[in-house]
Amino acid sequence: MNTWLEHVQAVLSTTPERWQRLVSTFPIDLLTRTPATGEWSALNCLQHLLDAERVLFPVRFRAFLAGQAFSDFDPHQQHTDPDIQTPEQLAAAFTRYRQESLVLIKQVTDDDLKRTTQHPKLGTVTLAEMLHTWAAHDLNHTIQAERALMQPFMLGCGPWRAFFRDHEIGVSKE
Repeated sequence: MNTWLEHVQAVLSTTPERWQRLVSTFPIDLLTRTPATGEWSALNCLQHLLDAERVLFPVRFRAFLAGQAFSDFDPHQQHTDPDIQTPEQLAAAFTRYRQESLVLIKQVTDDDLKRTTQHPKLGTVTLAEMLHTWAAHDLNHTIQAERALMQPFMLGCGPWRAFFRDHEIGVSKE
């Protein structure tokens, strides 16, 4: 198997465990705390990852294998079952969908990686590019969530706060 594909699978397989740990450990007020106006809370990030796991990446993966173009995705539109509301339910649903996705990815061959399709905004894209994007997307939104969780702690750091300036949300970095 392709080494970078193994790395993609490593990222995708560890994300559910990270989220289960976060939601089982952090209190709801921290998980739902928005770090700044217009920014996502940790729970918003998990909701988005679940939406992407249900209606974006696996759907696009199958489109590549079927030789079909795919439609655009609105990251601000919620696609999840409204009955899934608690952080633990969100993490459990994300884990279930991710397990299904990992089964799909294990079937990828080197020839599949070269498959192309049309993205409505980006033009021609390859399956390999989408798999890289999937892993980066996981890391991006998990880091975004952890950064949101950091905010109240940084406020109480006193003189050590300067060490965290790169992670402050809504503050000029200059």
